[in-house]
Amino acid sequence: MDMVVLGGILLLLMVVLLAGGIWIAMTLAIVGWFGQAFFTNTLPGKNLFSAFWESNVSWELAALPLFIWMGEILFRTKLSEQMFEGLSPWLSRIPGRLMHTTVLGCGVFGSVSGSSAATCATIAKVALPELKRRGYDEKLAIGSLATAGTLGILIPPSITMVVYAVAAEASIIRIFLAGFLPSFLLMLLFSGYIAWWSIRHPDRVPPPDAPTTFREKIYKSRNLIPCALLIVLIVWVLVAGWATATECAAYGVLGSLMIAASNRALTWKNFWDGLMGATRVSCMIMFILAGAAFLTKTMAFTGIPRELAEWVNAMNLSPYSLIAVLVVVYLILGTALDGISMIVLTSAVVLPMIQAAGFDLIWFGIFVVLLVEIAEVTPPVGFNLFVLQAMTGKDSNIIARAAIPFFFYLVLCIILITVFPQIVTILPDLVMGKELK
Repeated sequence: MDMVVLGGILLLLMVVLLAGGIWIAMTLAIVGWFGQAFFTNTLPGKNLFSAFWESNVSWELAALPLFIWMGEILFRTKLSEQMFEGLSPWLSRIPGRLMHTTVLGCGVFGSVSGSSAATCATIAKVALPELKRRGYDEKLAIGSLATAGTLGILIPPSITMVVYAVAAEASIIRIFLAGFLPSFLLMLLFSGYIAWWSIRHPDRVPPPDAPTTFREKIYKSRNLIPCALLIVLIVWVLVAGWATATECAAYGVLGSLMIAASNRALTWKNFWDGLMGATRVSCMIMFILAGAAFLTKTMAFTGIPRELAEWVNAMNLSPYSLIAVLVVVYLILGTALDGISMIVLTSAVVLPMIQAAGFDLIWFGIFVVLLVEIAEVTPPVGFNLFVLQAMTGKDSNIIARAAIPFFFYLVLCIILITVFPQIVTILPDLVMGKELK
């Protein structure tokens, strides 16, 4: 069967199941089973068990529930409320004020977790209730979180970057360095939109707090010190190489518990509620990961990603036409695959094409990571959409619509690094030298 037709059948089945209210993880697994049972010679039952096991048996994945638990502790012990109280005076003159904490929080936390799911879930748990309580626009907050949460895979260290570096036989350090400036650019674009939106809709932003003196700001900021020190400690031990991301997550949980206990905010009730809340969200995410892993196996067995890549190669396009077509191909793949699978399943065909067209493989790595970020907020398999659906109780399509303005800024970032590739290459060239490509 033609791969385009097969891909259309699988995508249609997925949309029908999701529209019918079937659980997201079950939908992914059912589509995967259907594709293997009717369009391959492999045994879907055997692959189902192996995919579910392999996708969740990972030391790195252990960081996910720990970071989510850290967010639960900050939320349930009112430490997050204290953090917002401390930040509020400093952001009072900026259009959008505390709404910028979604972008800043995802940027800082993304540098620690390396995971868009952990970043999105943790910052959502801390920020969304507080922003809603203070009267900020919930739709804007959800949209910014859905997209800013993807910074977890763009700001180093990032598992997705490591996978690409291995596939491209490129320097991991150069890839990490290349990710910094695009991530800062993306944060500026997101915050710029929040400021512009707030100026256009002053009636949907809470009134500013009463003016405060510098001394009063310092006094209110005392609530920031414990949590800020905890975040600095986590980032420091990770960057220094003293701990892995999973170990940093454990330090984060321990530090959060110690801060809550020292503030007399920790009780057995909120400890247990936080633990159960983290368990529910983590199980939901891991169940979805397992379903996505099984669907990925189906895509690999059917050969759809490779077929698409070879189809592009046969077109003999000019360099920038090639980039434009690859954007479309990866966006299509992003509707059914996770980011790592997109890279693994297409790299053997795509990377030689990129080299032949004269593009820098380090630049292309950041280009692909940005496309993976877009895939994280693209229905029907936008992973951040599913995470926020579980966190807010809202339909993933509603969340996707809220994320549309920020989605276009992701696209704008891709355009900017394509027109000005120095945004990506200048930092690794300065630090490591051009000869080490």
